[in-house]
Order: sequence, then structure tokens, then C-alpha cells
Amino acid sequence: MTREWDATAYERLSAPQTRWGRVVVDRLELDGHERVLDAGCGTGRVTSLLLERLPHGRVIALDGSSAMIAEAGVRFADEPRVELVVADLTEPLSLDEPIDAILSTATFHWITDHASLFRNLASVMRPRGQLVAQCGGAGNISSLERIISGMGHTFGGGKTFATAEETRARLEAAGFEDIDTWLNDEPTPIPQEDLEAFMETVCLGGIVDDMGADERAHFVHEVASRMPEPVIDYVRLNITARRAG
Repeated sequence: MTREWDATAYERLSAPQTRWGRVVVDRLELDGHERVLDAGCGTGRVTSLLLERLPHGRVIALDGSSAMIAEAGVRFADEPRVELVVADLTEPLSLDEPIDAILSTATFHWITDHASLFRNLASVMRPRGQLVAQCGGAGNISSLERIISGMGHTFGGGKTFATAEETRARLEAAGFEDIDTWLNDEPTPIPQEDLEAFMETVCLGGIVDDMGADERAHFVHEVASRMPEPVIDYVRLNITARRAG
């Protein structure tokens, strides 16, 4: 199942995700004519970076959140090279022809079943098509988890922070080869004035989504007050692979 997002807030606050996305986009091997799926495009900030690499290509910008796609639709209203799609990556994908590459940033950790995810992606790729992705990996936001646990809450389900080894095995089982997976620490300072909004929108969404406005504000403020500094201890899981030929 996908979650709905506050796309307007995400658009304003997602500078860290955009910065990481630029690095991931640069890992794609492109000649500029390809058809690329942006799997988890959000509001389209990283999609715009991808378009710069595709002067003669096209992008299918896919997200499970209709609010995110609506925000992306504003950004790409006059861009015929972008097709916007609302779809769940845990379900089989239906595209009119195989695609050359898949890009994904800051998305896969929101999906619990990575085995099905990778099978679904492989099914729409041409042989030797590229998969280049980054998401939260093992150890991601562990200090926030400890704070939340100390408050009597848990993140619960809805996320997968996988290891590089687990991910390699799942990719191989899904029909990928030339696989490289690795983790890197990415401690990320957040401006103090944006910290609570950032955590509410991004880090704590799975917990606070069902809270009332007052309860949510109190909870987020309490978590922020327990942080020793306004830094999120992100760990990124990086993936490069090709669909087997």
C-alpha cells in the first residue's frame, strides 16, 4: 500500500533528497535518447535533473501519491517529454513498451516487499536495461528510532531499511546482473526553522498520519526537543544493476 503525502510541504523541504538525487542521476549511462522510468518521482525535482540528461528522450514519472503527481503536473505542464503516472510499485506495472532505464531516489524504503518490487521493475525493462537507485538502508535514522522508542512509540511497518547483501540477493532473484550495492552514511543537517516540518512531512509520516493536528504537533515538537542537534542520521542504500540479457 502507498501513503499519501503533503506534496506542497515536500516540494519546499526536499532539498536533501534533491541533492542526493543529482548524484544518482549522474550514475546513469545515457546517450540522451532513452525512455526512463522515474520510480517514485515525488514532486518532480529530481525528474527535472533527469530531463537534462535526456534532450531527445522521454520520462515516465511515476508515484504512488496522487498529491505528488498533481504537484509534478504543475511543474511539467508544458513538458511533452514527461508522462505522469499514479501507480503502486508493489503491483505489476503496465507500460506500452519496455523501457531503457529506471531511476529511483528516496522511494524504495517505503516499500516493504522488495522481492516483488524488483520483479515488477524487471518486468518492464528491456534486456540489459539499467536500474540506478538510492533509498534508506540498514541503520537509517536509527537515532530517531531510539528517541521514538523512548517515548513509547515505534515506527511499525511500512518501511524496509535493507542491507546491501539482502538487496543484492533480491536483485539476483528478480533477474538482474552486474549488480553493485553499497551503504553510505549521509548525516544531514536540517535548518532549525524547518526541522519540525521536515520530520512531520518526511521522517515521521508513518506515525503521525493518523494523529489529530494538536497531537501531531505536540509529538513532533517533543521528538525535535530530544534531538541533540538538528541532524538526521541518514544511511543511503545505493543500487546499480542491469536486467539480465
